[in-house]
Amino acid sequence: MALFSFVQAEFPWALGPSDGRHLLRDEDGEPEHVVVLSTLGAPRRHLLRGRRGARPATPDPAPVVTARATIIAATPLPDERAARTWLSRADPDTVDAGLTVVNRVLFAHRIAAADPHVHEVTTAQALVLRVGYGDGEAVSEGRWLDARELSLAARRVRRAAALRPQERLALLLTGRQAALDVEEFVLRARADLDAGRVSHGAWELRHAYAVGLPELEREGRADLRARLEELRELQAGMPAPASDPDAPPPDVAQLRHALERLEAALRARTASGFTIGREPVDPDPEPSPTEGA
Repeated sequence: MALFSFVQAEFPWALGPSDGRHLLRDEDGEPEHVVVLSTLGAPRRHLLRGRRGARPATPDPAPVVTARATIIAATPLPDERAARTWLSRADPDTVDAGLTVVNRVLFAHRIAAADPHVHEVTTAQALVLRVGYGDGEAVSEGRWLDARELSLAARRVRRAAALRPQERLALLLTGRQAALDVEEFVLRARADLDAGRVSHGAWELRHAYAVGLPELEREGRADLRARLEELRELQAGMPAPASDPDAPPPDVAQLRHALERLEAALRARTASGFTIGREPVDPDPEPSPTEGA
């Protein structure tokens, strides 16, 4: 009996592609992974009971479906001893690699369905993360010889305090500050590069620099002057994304470095508070004595 390793994750929403097996091949056409997607049924809502005409103070939450993604390696493990060793050494990086494969399926589905709202997944969004091994056919049907769950706590790392997301969220929602265009481009570039879509990431990063440098310069922040100079140098040395399919691919290390430096500048921008124009603002100001009077 051939044994295959797998990574499994469950999410509290439907992922998008139809249930079933999805075969992924490498650039040479060789089988690389099989991704099995399945939708788990939602529990039935209990009928409300009580006196006629009575209404609950809070409605019952609507039940949701759960999507399960099982990523099975196409290459079998040598034997059960090797399988046990693989299982004992599997860690969060193993799961990250598995979800990268799932995200390939979701990206392809977004393109095929022309649905911009299909989104990729991360380990922090999962309800369950599981690794294991078993007979390939059995694993695809949800059965395995051995498996273990990985802790989610280590994957749900809080953002650095410098980002202060809740404080900034209040400013954005109340209209006291507007998001910079560069921030969305940076997020898209990060998602593309992390997913291995180098060409997409190169285009997004080029747009991020073209839009972001003027935006940051207009703020007139003296504390960002040195960072802006560094970003200008990186922009000058950034290769243009190749439109010729036969051209060599962009330098991934160079792109990642340029992205990391731009991300660092955006973090530094929020580290000492937030600004509207050139003046710092308190994200949670004390009300004035006459406010609300």
